[in-house]
Amino acid sequence: MYLDAFLRVSNAQAFGAAAVSTDSIDLGNVTPKRRIGTGEPMGFGFAVTTAGTVAATLLEIISATDAALTAAILVHASRSIPLAETTIGSLHFVPLPQGTPTQRYLGIRATTAGGTISGTAWLTSHDLFSIAAQAYARNYVV
Repeated sequence: MYLDAFLRVSNAQAFGAAAVSTDSIDLGNVTPKRRIGTGEPMGFGFAVTTAGTVAATLLEIISATDAALTAAILVHASRSIPLAETTIGSLHFVPLPQGTPTQRYLGIRATTAGGTISGTAWLTSHDLFSIAAQAYARNYVV
């Protein structure tokens, strides 16, 4: 699976209580306007880089009026990931409903119940996301 750096909003980011992604995707003020959610099903992939602690993690797709994802936040979709499924390397997908987002900046928010989790998140089409990722050994000769 290849990740486009322009569509990545978190890179091995540590999330605590209601933390938003370090980056956001700017959907406005460019020519042509970036339109998503009206064609092929899209969503955010989330790869766990440090296992969750304490309790389940709530992943939310959010949009906001500022790039830091702090003003006028709207939640478009969410998914709760049980603690047992937040193992290192696990992949999770949160689908973006069609017709959203309605604000300029798009990102994610992860909420944990007193614990932490680290992960990488990116915008992708549903068809390109694979929960059956396979790691292959490197071809080192010693």
